[in-house]
Amino acid sequence: MHELSIAMGIIDIANQEAAKAGVGHFDGIELVIGELSGIEMASFDFAWQQAIKGTVLENAALEIIRPPGNAKCLECGQAFAVSQIYDLCPVCQSHFKEIISGKELRVKSLSLD
Repeated sequence: MHELSIAMGIIDIANQEAAKAGVGHFDGIELVIGELSGIEMASFDFAWQQAIKGTVLENAALEIIRPPGNAKCLECGQAFAVSQIYDLCPVCQSHFKEIISGKELRVKSLSLD
C-alpha cells in the first residue's frame, strides 16, 4: 500500500512547515491528487486517517483537488481527456501522447484559522 507512504511523506512536509512557522498544528491542508496519479483514493483516505493521529495535521480539515487526465497526441496534435494512462487518441488512435494534467501529487496549502 503505497498510499500510506504518500500520507507519511505529506505529514513530513507539514512537520517541516510547522517547524519553520513555529506552530504546533494546522487547521487545514489542501492537496492536489490527479486522477492519473496512481493513488487509490479509498486506500489513501484510510491511510490518512491512521497516519495523522498525534501529528500537526490530526485535526486539520482535508481538501483534495482532483485534476482530470488530459493529454496531447504526439502524432496528430489533438488534445483529449484521458481516464487511463493507456487511452488512445480519439482522432488517430495513436498510443503516443504527452500527459498534460492528471498526474499531479502535491501539497497546495497548509492553513491556520
